[in-house]
Amino acid sequence: MKYASKSIASKWRKTGWMLEDSSLRPFVPETRLFTGANLEAMLGRYAVLYFKPSRGTGGKKITRIERSPAGGYRMKGTGGTRNALSADELYARLKSLTGGKRYLLQRGIDLALTGGSPFDLRVMTQKDGGSWVTTALFAKIGKKGNVVTNYHSGGRVAAFKEAMKGAGYSDSSIGEAYRRLGFLGEAAGACFDRHLDGFREIGLDVAIDKEGRFWILEANTRPQYYPLKNVDRSAYRRITDYAKKYGRGKRRK
Repeated sequence: MKYASKSIASKWRKTGWMLEDSSLRPFVPETRLFTGANLEAMLGRYAVLYFKPSRGTGGKKITRIERSPAGGYRMKGTGGTRNALSADELYARLKSLTGGKRYLLQRGIDLALTGGSPFDLRVMTQKDGGSWVTTALFAKIGKKGNVVTNYHSGGRVAAFKEAMKGAGYSDSSIGEAYRRLGFLGEAAGACFDRHLDGFREIGLDVAIDKEGRFWILEANTRPQYYPLKNVDRSAYRRITDYAKKYGRGKRRK
């Protein structure tokens, strides 16, 4: 059976869809195409920005930008930390990283901590017949000092409840968070359906800031969940049971 689920690589396109949706727009941090004018505007508005490719997975080629205590700006990515003395120098350095490809600027979120480490959440939503169902939530806990929380960048996957407990949430507030996050996942599925047919799975990456507000960082239409197998087997089985209905995980003929 063919893996029958639509996939869209462009983060800019997917973010645009969510920004057009009244139920999702309040949860999407300001995101713009990388240009000199947009960089200048967002530097004046936010203490931290993220610079990331419109196409890419695993947190690769993402740069965190913040003001340096010594003046100018600090850029931190997988290649290490560099400084730019002015906004013009910062723009030139970032421009050199694009390789002519489309990049985005996104407002940085001051992530909540679990056990002293930053984390965000993956909301896994899948199609069951004609309806979207949130089948699992799990956490991605970042390695201290890293720019991103991704598993492939040194982070680790944790059960949703474990991460939320570590962030100081009570059982009742964890239950409420699960319901609200489930709504976001299912709203994203409905939103995507209005633009294109054929989606069967969406993985939302959702940050929680230190005030407890949810922020959708991006939507993945070919989401990975395999590391969950060793963390929450029941959630992993639930995802795979749904996925097999549209050909994911089955041997192709």
